[in-house]
Amino acid sequence: MKAAVSLRDIVNELEMLSEEHTVFLNKRTGELIALSGEELSAAEEGADLADFPEWQQALIVKAREVAESDDYLHLPTKFDINEYKIMEDFCCSIKDETISDTLLRAIKGSGAFGRFKDRIRFLGIEEDWYRFREKALEAIAIAWLEENRIVYTRDG
Repeated sequence: MKAAVSLRDIVNELEMLSEEHTVFLNKRTGELIALSGEELSAAEEGADLADFPEWQQALIVKAREVAESDDYLHLPTKFDINEYKIMEDFCCSIKDETISDTLLRAIKGSGAFGRFKDRIRFLGIEEDWYRFREKALEAIAIAWLEENRIVYTRDG
């Protein structure tokens, strides 16, 4: 029997995504493992573990396991999650039209993310943003889990 995966753990991983790491889920055990591009490349190329620091050797071994097994799925990446769209949806969800318009103007052009964060802090709605973002990431996680037929629990 497959282990149930914690939705909370998946959402936590999605919140911390970076361009440098890919997170994998073991469908059988529910284990999550984050691996860097360097570790994945080393595993793929069959690199000599002795060329890497001890702490990284275990991750390369794990990366080899991930590459050689059908038990692992990679979670959505930073590129799969449209952070800008989530931000735009938040702006549109604000009932106060003045605030909504201010935020929508702030996210136009380069530097949008920085201006957005500055404005939500200034407007005192930063916590509202983080709750909204978390719910959006949870919806993405649920869709991904269901698409991959992964049993999950909202506990834990």
